[in-house]
Amino acid sequence: MHIWLGSTAKNELGRISQRSLGELKEIKITKNEENQRLDKYLLKYFNKAPKSFVYKMLRKKRIKLNKGKAEGSEMLLEGDTLQLYLSEETMAGFMEEKTVPVAERHFGIVYEDDDILVVNKPAGLLTHPEKAEDRDTLTDQILYYLYEKGQYTPSAESAFTPAVCNRLDRNTSGIVVAGKTLRAVQAVNEAIRSRRMDKYYVTLVKGVVEEAGEIDLYLSKDEEHNQVRTSHQEKAGYRRALTKYRPIAHTKDYTLLELQLITGKTHQIRAHMQAMGHPVLGDRKYGDAETNRKVRGEFAISNQCLHARKIVWKEKEGFLSYLYGKQMTAPLPKNMQAVCDSLFGEEGHF
Repeated sequence: MHIWLGSTAKNELGRISQRSLGELKEIKITKNEENQRLDKYLLKYFNKAPKSFVYKMLRKKRIKLNKGKAEGSEMLLEGDTLQLYLSEETMAGFMEEKTVPVAERHFGIVYEDDDILVVNKPAGLLTHPEKAEDRDTLTDQILYYLYEKGQYTPSAESAFTPAVCNRLDRNTSGIVVAGKTLRAVQAVNEAIRSRRMDKYYVTLVKGVVEEAGEIDLYLSKDEEHNQVRTSHQEKAGYRRALTKYRPIAHTKDYTLLELQLITGKTHQIRAHMQAMGHPVLGDRKYGDAETNRKVRGEFAISNQCLHARKIVWKEKEGFLSYLYGKQMTAPLPKNMQAVCDSLFGEEGHF
């Protein structure tokens, strides 16, 4: 038996079919959310959801891109729309509201524009939380700083959070670069990965180094003890690490070095200096215990004397090209500068 349905009935069936998918919520992609894969965006939006949930909703067409079926690999553009046919209860179960805890600022500002923030991190401050209970990290302080300036609003940025692009050890001071926008975070990360940002450090080491040189060793991290091992030979689990160094001044006991980080491995400079026989002063993990006791008593040094002093931008094309050739410098911590002045006079003053 054939039953004819008029247009009114057909429209009603369409509405019923659409409602059966769930309540419709539409999201419009902003400039700060474009240039990322759809699945990456969704995993940030549903920040408590497993990947399996996101891909299942895409397969079942509960999540559509520009009203069409999507795979997840599509690159989002400004103005794209996402249709979410999910109940409020379902969405709430997979979303955790982002908040910005109050965090007093302890970093200095080296450079800032609408897209990036370059800061001078003090020694003793974690870059990122290492444990769930860690609070007031550099990341926390940067987010609160941007929130106070009105440059970051969690409720309006459900799938993006400004991010730090390079990490320094807790007791290493100096330059850290953060992206305020997604495009900036991606561009800075790519510049670091492709070595189009030169990074220079200053350190005080044991012994006399008279000539410039390069350290080329393989490193492997012992995760259990959070310590790096070195090897002159390539072998399983070890990755090549390169550091260039140049002596600035020395006494009969200590040398002030400038180092250029060619690769960026965990504890690279500290492990390289130890392997070279010139450990960093004050380094409790890789340093010389007797020397550390001596400089602690003489100069009140309690942390490793290692400072990320300068970056040079080498990106000629693309998003960061406006920074090409710029040098950004972070002054040494007062206590480290005082030691340099005491040991080396004018030669050690930055």
